[in-house]
Amino acid sequence: MAEEDGSLGPISYLMVEFPGSKMTGEGLPILVDLVERGVIRILDLVFVAKGQDDTLNVIELADLDRDGTMDLAVFEGVSSGLVGQDDLAEAAPVIAPGSSAAILVFENRWATSFVQALRRGGAQLVAAGYIPQDDLVAALDAAGG
Repeated sequence: MAEEDGSLGPISYLMVEFPGSKMTGEGLPILVDLVERGVIRILDLVFVAKGQDDTLNVIELADLDRDGTMDLAVFEGVSSGLVGQDDLAEAAPVIAPGSSAAILVFENRWATSFVQALRRGGAQLVAAGYIPQDDLVAALDAAGG
């Protein structure tokens, strides 16, 4: 999984819910562009659907928006095995019944050389994370007035 020289950028994940399983595919070209430009490398991409009975099923990469085109054919076979049954069980409670979700595990390739330079200097990456945009906007609104 690491590059030939052993370097690997920070690994992140995102889980995006599609309420009512309505997927437009609008973000897919941007995701492809990020991969093609070397900004990220996709390690795992899993789509799931949660039934009204709370069962969670993996969706095969196919025509998710049912418009007759294979929306995700470019990602077919993208799987490192990082997303397992335990991860799906942990993800299930945050997905609303009748909705779908995408779970994306990716390497932040833009940060690889930066992180490697820090490691060569003896530093260790000990934490990373994301602040949800709604939380950030609320905090900025509260700070501004």
